[in-house]
Formats: sequence, C-alpha cells, structure tokens
Amino acid sequence: MNAIRKFDLKAIVACVIVFGIVQGLLFGEIIGPFWELNIILICINIILAVSLNLINGYTGQFSIGHAGFMAVGAYTSAIMTVKLGMPFEAGLVVATLAAGLLGFLIGLPTLRLDGDYLAIATLGLGEIIRICILNIDYVGGASGLMGIPRMTNFAYTFWIMIAIIFFIKNFKNSSYGRCCLAIRENEIAADTMGINTTKYKVMAFTFGAAFAGTAGALFSHYFFLAHPASFTFMRSFDILTMVVLGGLGSMTGAITGATLLTFISAYLSDYPEWRMIIYSVTMIILMLYRPQGLFGSKELSLKMFKLGGKDNGRTAEGR
Repeated sequence: MNAIRKFDLKAIVACVIVFGIVQGLLFGEIIGPFWELNIILICINIILAVSLNLINGYTGQFSIGHAGFMAVGAYTSAIMTVKLGMPFEAGLVVATLAAGLLGFLIGLPTLRLDGDYLAIATLGLGEIIRICILNIDYVGGASGLMGIPRMTNFAYTFWIMIAIIFFIKNFKNSSYGRCCLAIRENEIAADTMGINTTKYKVMAFTFGAAFAGTAGALFSHYFFLAHPASFTFMRSFDILTMVVLGGLGSMTGAITGATLLTFISAYLSDYPEWRMIIYSVTMIILMLYRPQGLFGSKELSLKMFKLGGKDNGRTAEGR
C-alpha cells in the first residue's frame, strides 16, 4: 500500500510538472491555436480510450457504441448551459450522471449477451441514440445544437483526465476491479466462484459510459457545437482503435494509443482521404506482428528499465 501511495504521489508531481510546462507554453503563445486544439483533443480522447478500456480491456466485453454515450454527455451539458442557463460545472456533472444512467439501463439487458452479439447490440444502441437526436427539434435536429459557449480549456480537460485515470486505476486495484479481471479471464469460472458477473459487468459499463459522457461535455463546450455527425459509428471505431493499438487491458496503452492516433490525425489534417487508409494499414500491421497491442495488458513503469539495466549488467559481468 505504501508503495502504491508513493507511486501515486510521484505520478501527481509529474502531472503537475507536465501541466506547468504545457500551460506556460500556451500562455507564451509558443504553442499555437492549432496544436492547442489538438492537445485538448488528446486529453478528451484519452478519457474516451481509458473509459472504453475499462469495459473492453478490464472486463473483457466488446462494446462499439461508445460514441452514443459521448453524444448523450455532449447534448445534456449543452442543454444545461444553453437552454437552462446553468453553469458549466453543473452541466458537466449532469452530463456524466445522464450518460452513466443510460449506460446502466442499457447494460442490464445487453450485458447478458456475449462476444459478437454484445458488439452488435452496442453498435445498434449507439446508432439509436444518434438517430433519436437527429429527430429532436429541441436540440437542433440534423443541424445540431449551436451557440454553445466555449467553457472547456486545457486546465479543465487535463485535470479531469487525470482524475478519471486515477479513478479507473484505483478501481482496477480494488476488489471490484479484481472481479472484473476475473470475468475477463474466465466468466464461467468467476461465476462458479460466486462472483455476480452481471453486477460487475454492468458496473464497469456504467462507469465507462459515464466517463464517455464527461468527454462529450468537454468536447461540445470546446467546439461550440453538438452535431450528430460527430458521434457516428466511425467515432466509436476511432476510440476502439486507440484501445486496441495500445493494448487491451493496459491503461498506459490506451493513453499511448489515443495520443499517437490524435497526432497522426493532426498531421494528416490536410489529407483526410489518407487518414483511414493509414489507420487500416496500421491495424493490419499491428495484428500481424503485435496482435496484443503495443503494451499488451502490461503497464509502462520505471521498473522495466531498472530490471533491464540490471540484466544487462549481469550479462556483461558474465561475459
């Protein structure tokens, strides 16, 4: 426990240093508006990736409707700030709770399914959410909800991202997280040992959906607009690609995958027709040579480098 606390303290100090450096570069206008946008987008994508990793990576489910919960968060927070005149913080909390509640209600019936059946169900539910939004005039219908104030900034997004990462890390290390990992490894064995598999699958799904709603609220309040075209199946596929690229079951992998793919999209912004081709080629190469993802189910830590150095030293001595 003390080792975990020391690691968390070091991680928080590192986060403060990173935040200070980036914030200083933004204030000094060394980082321009284009890369400021992409840095904020990286933080939002990391929230989406780690929240989907909680469902797909830690609990072993296969959800591909994450963009639907992002849409719920985006529109709920926009309604709170634009229509009801509430502060952004209230909209952020309500958006998170609304997406989590929807995830709970959807998870109860659908998480009794498994594998491809669950994937098809979540895909359909994501599209149902988007089609419903398209036909609601109160939120702009097909034109989207415009005039959303820009309340999202780097500080908000960064620290919310850090809080969610630490929440999911602590959840994984708790008894609830151990049950989710047991379900991922062998659901039948977990059920035999007395674990209520449906309960823990719904719990993970609810948390994942709630954090996707948080990301949606940050997204809509940065881009001034909540539009159904931003929450299609391709958006869910992008999030899934980030998780698979980094490694299912690895939070470090989800963070790395989200960062890499966001940077690739930024660099290819002038060539949008090449973006999906590069995505596809990257995934094919990854599946051929590294099917478990960049990190597999492992986490990046300084111990890897320390152990590597010791092994190299021993090898050199032996030689």
